[in-house]
Order: sequence, then structure tokens, then C-alpha cells
Amino acid sequence: MLTRIISGAVGVVLLGIVLCFHATIVLPIAVAAIIAVMLFELLRAVKLHKCIPILLAAEACGIAVPLLYGYFHKAKDVQYYLTDFRMYGENTIIDPAYTLYVFCAVLLAAFVIFITWLKKHKEIRYEQVFFVLAVMVLVPQAMTTMIRIERLGKPMLIGSTYTVSGLFLLVMGLCGAWIADTGAYFTGVAIGKHKLCPEISPKKTIEGLVGGIVTTAVVYAIAFSAYYGFTAKRAAIAFATGAVCAVIGTVGDLSASMVKRQIGFKDYGKIMPGHGGLMDRFDSVLFVLPTFYAFIALFGVQ
Repeated sequence: MLTRIISGAVGVVLLGIVLCFHATIVLPIAVAAIIAVMLFELLRAVKLHKCIPILLAAEACGIAVPLLYGYFHKAKDVQYYLTDFRMYGENTIIDPAYTLYVFCAVLLAAFVIFITWLKKHKEIRYEQVFFVLAVMVLVPQAMTTMIRIERLGKPMLIGSTYTVSGLFLLVMGLCGAWIADTGAYFTGVAIGKHKLCPEISPKKTIEGLVGGIVTTAVVYAIAFSAYYGFTAKRAAIAFATGAVCAVIGTVGDLSASMVKRQIGFKDYGKIMPGHGGLMDRFDSVLFVLPTFYAFIALFGVQ
């Protein structure tokens, strides 16, 4: 237990440092590092981490996505900031070349993976190849949503330059999964009786799921109302966003657990003693972040 607490504290400190520099290149670099570790853990799960061409191709593709997004996402339309202080769309300030470069990175990585598969077709099965292709796209895109969310903040004048700061939104997006886990845990311990998915996650209960949904929805409604000011519409959108994120986070958690059970793993890695790997910590976040981003970008809370 002590090891778990210390490991968790170190993780919180590191996350806090990254968030302190969220408006700089530190955030894209940190996201790229997280993606690199998560992809390695997933390739290790399907026993392809020792196949260097496939490992390097997947890692290069994964790392490129957040770094390219951080590079091409520029505050070019300053006049837009001066005339409209509502939530802005990211397409107004992101260079279209970003999409092209990411497409090329994925295409090149896929080409390397297929060439390697052709050379080692007696050792590598198609299930492994398509698993790598799937996570190579899913994980980078989902985790890069951290940067997208951070860029959804309101425009701020720093010196003579307008920039954006979505630190609050980023924190709420990350906490979407973790608040649900906490609420589900305590509710399950208190009144949990009916198992949710006993063969996949024996400790999860239906009561815990409901508790996690309600907890996240209420916390979101209070937090967004306190930060931006209360309106019935804002509170309702925040409540709905929290509830949906809690459900989606549970799906992500159960999906990752199912993969581990089918391949016979207890944890994806050991980078966080007592907690496992980064995939064990971010499995639900992979699903929650894109969901949170979609709700906030479509319906707005600012």
C-alpha cells in the first residue's frame, strides 16, 4: 500500500509540473512521452515489442501526432480573438498541413508494418498486425485530445499577444475518468451487491457504476458553474457531460481489463509500482478525453 501511495504521489507531482507549463511545448512533449510508453506496453501485450521495425514504426507514428499538433496549432487569427471572445473552433488557428503530415506518418508506419509482416509471416499473425494498426491510431489521437482540450480555453492577453488557456478544461477532462472511479469505488464498498461484469472485473458493481455516474455529473455541474458562473443551461450541459464521461470511462476500463484477461496479463507494465503501467492508469482516459472534448466543443460551457 505504501508503495502504491508513493508511486501515485510521484505521478501527481509530475502531472502537476506538466500542467504548470501547459501553454508551452512541455505539454505536447509530455503527451508524446505518455503515448510512447502506452504503445510499448500494448505491443508488449501482443509480443511484438521485440520486433524492432514494427516497434519503431508504431512509436514514431504515435509520437509524431502530438508533436505535429503542438507545432502547427498556432494563434494566427489574432483579429478573431479581438472581435469574438466566445469559445472558438480550433480549425480557425490550426494549419491544414497538420492533417496531411499525420496522414503521411500513419501511412508510412503502416507500410513498414506490412513489409515487416511479409518478411516474417511465419512468426507474426494477422491479429497482432491489426491490433498494432488499431492502437497506433487510437492511442495517439485519443491522448492528443489533451492538447485539443487545452486549446479550447478563452482567449487571454499576455503582454501584447493573445493566447488561449484551457487549463481548467484539461483538468476536468482528465478528472472525468478518475472522479467516476472514486465515486464508483466508495458507492460499491458501501452498497454494492450486484456484479456488473464478474468475469472481466469482479469488483465492479452496478451500484458502483450508478454512484460513479452521479458523482461525476454532480461534480461537473458544480465545478463548471463555480468557474464560469451559474446558468441552468451550463449546469445541465456539464451534468450531462459528466454522466456520459462516467459511462464511457467504465467501458474503456472494462475493455482494457478484457484485453489483459485474454492475454493473461495482470498489468500492462511496471512503470508505476503498485499501479502497473500507464495503460493501467489511462485506459479509461483514452475514451473519456475524446468524449469530453466532443461535448465541450459541440455544446460549450463558457
